[in-house]
Amino acid sequence: MENIKLGLKENWQQFTLLVLVNMMVGGMVGLERTVVPLVGTDEFKIGSDIVIFSFIIAFGVVKAFTNLVSGVLADRYTRKKVLILGWLIGMPVPFLLGWGPTWNWIIIANVLLGISQGLAWSMTVNMKIDLVGPKKRGLAMGLNEAAGYGAVGLTALLTGYLASTYGLRPEPFYIGIFYTIAGLLLSILVIRDTRPFAKLETKQVAVTASGETAHKPNLFWVFKETSFKNKNLFSVSQAGLINNLNDGMSWGVFPLLFIAAGVGLEGVGWIKAVYPVVWGVGQIVTGPLADRWGRKPLIVWGMFVQVLGHIVIGLEMFDPLTAGLVGSVLLGLGTAMVYPALLAAVSDAAHPSWRASSLGVYRFWRDMGYAIGALMAGVVGNFFGLMWAVHIAGIITLLSGIVVWVRMKETMNKNLTK
Repeated sequence: MENIKLGLKENWQQFTLLVLVNMMVGGMVGLERTVVPLVGTDEFKIGSDIVIFSFIIAFGVVKAFTNLVSGVLADRYTRKKVLILGWLIGMPVPFLLGWGPTWNWIIIANVLLGISQGLAWSMTVNMKIDLVGPKKRGLAMGLNEAAGYGAVGLTALLTGYLASTYGLRPEPFYIGIFYTIAGLLLSILVIRDTRPFAKLETKQVAVTASGETAHKPNLFWVFKETSFKNKNLFSVSQAGLINNLNDGMSWGVFPLLFIAAGVGLEGVGWIKAVYPVVWGVGQIVTGPLADRWGRKPLIVWGMFVQVLGHIVIGLEMFDPLTAGLVGSVLLGLGTAMVYPALLAAVSDAAHPSWRASSLGVYRFWRDMGYAIGALMAGVVGNFFGLMWAVHIAGIITLLSGIVVWVRMKETMNKNLTK
């Protein structure tokens, strides 16, 4: 490792392997997108939206707090060790989802899944950022998130097909057993640690584009800096939270909403698949655009495109299946615009000496959006109906986009990306 160099071209082999690993990581989340809410209503006969969405709340809260410490662990130990730990903790998940005898077992599975995702997905993000350096961050994050969320969508579609053919459990969860074994073996056998690349960049960067300097990775200090002291990092963190609020809302609401509207299980599978697939594949394009156009335009307009998705679904402009598909495409497209730009903006603003911790804080706020979105949807759904959860999510998304428009300054150093 003495002659290490930063860059995507210079490290394409390891980068490609990390993309493959993140497909397995994303696939584990895709296991739940179509089937688990229906397991709650059909198999366990749960009538409360809040109780059904409790698995998403548990996942989101646990993943958020795990993200928070993952950066500290990555800075203190090696990225590879944290990645392997994430896979080991996730090993029981498909078995609990497929054979758990009560709803509490589903909750336990989601606690473990949240820890696993917080460690494993965080490390694939950090490791790719370490490898590529500042010039291709948007592209790197686009490819990483494309692989992860593309796998979320394809797995959601496949589990919907398996559930309609064989039943809700256990067949759809066999896929998760493959993901955990393959992901763990790849992480142990072929992935190399990337912390030396971050140390190299630390020596090369005195001050970031946002004026941030080197600092000993103290979590409390980084938390304050990322959450509210730095205007750019605050803008990014709140936008990430609202973006995942939309995902958490749709995760729980869409299967129940569209089944009640007369859409079949396979149709719901397509609706649930389209959102993350467009989100994932779209980032192959939007990631490089974030390196060319800058981070802020994609974040602002991505939030506004998501608002259009809420409008299409919420106003019932088409029949339920068409509205669900068109709205999900718009939600996916808007999220594809936002996601790599947000991660790249954090990486721009935070100094390499505390970047992993800052990314952990950003991902803490972002993934709290899962829990907040599911909780909001459950409360609103119980009192006003599930469609109102869609309306409120759209209003909040519009306000978030305006905050970024007003408060955030461009973080990309254009001299480095030429």
